[in-house]
Amino acid sequence: MRLKTALGIAAATAFLPSVASATNGYFSHGYGTISSGMAGAGAALAQDSIAAATNPAGLAFVGNRVDGGLELFSPRRKYEVEGPMAPPPAFSLQPGSYQSSRDAFLIPHFGANHRINDRHALGVSVFANGGMNTSYPGDNGGPFYGGRTGVNLEQLYIAPTWSWKFADNQAIGISPMIAYQRFEAKGLGAFAGFSSDPSALTNNGTDDAWGYGIQIGWQGEITDTLRGGLSFRTILEMEEFDEYQGLFAEQGDFDIPQMLNAGIAWSGIDSHWILLDVQHIRYSDINSVGNPMLPNLMTAELGDDDGAGFGWDDMTIVKLGWQWQQTDQQTWRAGISYGEQPVQEEEVLFNILAPGVQEWHFTGGFTRQFSDSLELSGSVLYSPRNSVKGDNPLNPQQTIELSMYQVGVSASIGWRY
Repeated sequence: MRLKTALGIAAATAFLPSVASATNGYFSHGYGTISSGMAGAGAALAQDSIAAATNPAGLAFVGNRVDGGLELFSPRRKYEVEGPMAPPPAFSLQPGSYQSSRDAFLIPHFGANHRINDRHALGVSVFANGGMNTSYPGDNGGPFYGGRTGVNLEQLYIAPTWSWKFADNQAIGISPMIAYQRFEAKGLGAFAGFSSDPSALTNNGTDDAWGYGIQIGWQGEITDTLRGGLSFRTILEMEEFDEYQGLFAEQGDFDIPQMLNAGIAWSGIDSHWILLDVQHIRYSDINSVGNPMLPNLMTAELGDDDGAGFGWDDMTIVKLGWQWQQTDQQTWRAGISYGEQPVQEEEVLFNILAPGVQEWHFTGGFTRQFSDSLELSGSVLYSPRNSVKGDNPLNPQQTIELSMYQVGVSASIGWRY
């Protein structure tokens, strides 16, 4: 009955707003308050029922529990244009500095796990990430002379999970991933001449899509003081955004990229854990994200298979986390991560809409145990300002600089039963 209730809550949660903005590209730096407090590390050490977001095998070790929480996330994005405007056919931007007005988002997460017996467990993890959330003012026509301009991507994942402890302290897990995403674009009319379908380029309201994939993982003990973890997520094959088939490559396709997580967790110092994770995200496999702007904008139309995209490179992120069990009731955490951002200098024009330029993340967190069954966790995030500057590819007399910094705070409640 508890598991049925948890699945019902998860389904309802799927329809909550789940807006975020770019951290590691457009994926969150971490999922769940506990992992987020260690910069997203946790492939080898699962501590709550959100753990399947990173490694589904981890649910074999968390016992019977339910977790739920919210993150208040604030990305501060702007772009600056320097240099003179040039007459057509050059594509010029209005010089100046412009800041996106959307800078505060609530992001929910939820999880539940139930042990069927000593070997098997069933659970569900519900988590969100986004990116490409921008809203620039329409002053002077907006960035692309279409008034207020920006895009809004919302993504939510439901991961029902089966985990199997096939030996002492060794487990595998599998999650059939269900993904839901919504998208809207405004103010892109200036690109109509480049589009295969100008009526499906911009200002068509919100379109949505469902998709599916699989994540599998292993987690287990290597020595008495060392744990390991490994997980792989396939590309999530999504339905097309039909209302934006004249914008995204492959007629509105916006699949979610393949991902690999690997990590170790060491407990060789009494009451402490040291975690090291490596995450790899294959943005380049998704044409609508990985295709470069040039020469594609000149050799194909927006919406074609080879249509221009955001030109994002793959990302490899290294995450280092620390946890200290100060007392039976009090746990402290900290973390740092780094990944070279995916936006190249020659891709700055389109990425005004999606300035996913963050590289460093610094985090801290805690858990307070109130009883054997109830705990409260919190975490904070700071990602310092980073920027990318390059020429406007359609008017080399101008330069465009994209920049962003981020802060966030998260809280969750965990209940063991």
